[in-house]
Amino acid sequence: MFRSLLKAAVVTAASSKTRTPSNPIIPPATTFASRLFSSKAPASKSKAKAKAKPKKEKASKMDVAAGSSSASAADDEFNFDDLPPDPYAISYTEDKSLDVGPKGQPLFTSAKSISDLGRKDICSYMDFKLEELNEFLPEGLPMGMTKEFDETKRVALLVRQSFLDLRDNFRRIVDPPLGADSKASKVKKQIVLDGLVSCGKSITLAMLVHWARSEGWLVFYVPRGKEWSHGGFFYKQPETSLWDTPVQAAKILQDFLKYNQARLQGLPVQIYDPILLGEGAGVGWMKGVDSMAMPEGSTLFDLIQTGLTYTHAAVGVVVHLRKELSLVKEIPVLFAIDQFNSWFTFSEYEEPVTMHSCRPIHARELSTVNAFRSMLHNDMMVGAFSHSTAVGKLRKDLPDVPLDARVNLSRYTLDEAATVSHYYLRQKLIRRDAFSEERWKKIYYLSNGNGTEMRWLAPFV
Repeated sequence: MFRSLLKAAVVTAASSKTRTPSNPIIPPATTFASRLFSSKAPASKSKAKAKAKPKKEKASKMDVAAGSSSASAADDEFNFDDLPPDPYAISYTEDKSLDVGPKGQPLFTSAKSISDLGRKDICSYMDFKLEELNEFLPEGLPMGMTKEFDETKRVALLVRQSFLDLRDNFRRIVDPPLGADSKASKVKKQIVLDGLVSCGKSITLAMLVHWARSEGWLVFYVPRGKEWSHGGFFYKQPETSLWDTPVQAAKILQDFLKYNQARLQGLPVQIYDPILLGEGAGVGWMKGVDSMAMPEGSTLFDLIQTGLTYTHAAVGVVVHLRKELSLVKEIPVLFAIDQFNSWFTFSEYEEPVTMHSCRPIHARELSTVNAFRSMLHNDMMVGAFSHSTAVGKLRKDLPDVPLDARVNLSRYTLDEAATVSHYYLRQKLIRRDAFSEERWKKIYYLSNGNGTEMRWLAPFV
């Protein structure tokens, strides 16, 4: 027995000496973990473990020593300053000859901006900069967009026919073509984007907001409409019999200022009706005052600052702002609401009825939602349904929405799926030796064109 143990120890010691640096005993993950988590006395702990197990062979001690020395050497060689500041920057420095799509077509468009995109760019990808997206969409990026960037390690989006149709619809409203084309589809000022799960509704809406703001429009963008009816403080306004949410109202005003502050400073207030005051968040009612008025010569920026300065006026300013935006004629105004379907169901709030029962409050009973939900007006407005809100299926004839406003977006077509599969191949989500037309079509039909599921299935090709 002793001879066999001695022989095994000698063989293990010899193999540990002949190991090359390319095959270290301790994986690189241990090196990163040692930097993320501090330890008071790692050396004393290793000695204590060695004393606690005296029966362990000498070879194991040699392995630990070799592993610790290789880890310390890796710590000395690795410099965290070498990491790129942009987490997706590595993808842009690779070989451009790999940017080949289906049938040898270019995988990426040569267009410099969303405004330059045309029909020839359909089924190709467009590169963005993360700083640019955060600049044009400071309210927040859609979850599906951020997941796509994180998993592909590149800030690029697919150019789809549905987005170009939506963009051109609003472009024709603001800048109608000189020659009237009888074959052109009728423009719509109010549109509701609907469709199956993961068909790109939120991304399409975000790209529309990006395009409109790059064109100089004033866009009221709400990326998470469900937050208007969930969380925070709420109370019933006796003057309107609606429910006020001052915490959400302040957040609405803050988000609207993030991109539009410069434009709002040049737009005058046109309605000088008194602004209704309510209960402030955590401070109660204002004594002896129930309304306030804006002074002559105020701008929309001054109006919003009033709502942010006085919490009692936050909800009243949001309601007043909706009326003011309808009167702006200097620049085009667009309302873009994501998770729009959450405004047609019950909120998180409840009204006590008896000692043992409560009545759920519908979203339309909230002052902020009530002011912005209706599409029965002449303003440009787009709402996108989101299945992530777990609202459920709504009826087709929604209240306060035109009958022809709903537009159904499709999931990936076969041509789009071909481009997406080549893009995933380009970004190494799919192994090149395992890639074939037959295999990417299998995941397309298996996922039924669901973009999220196709991205999840891509590594299994």
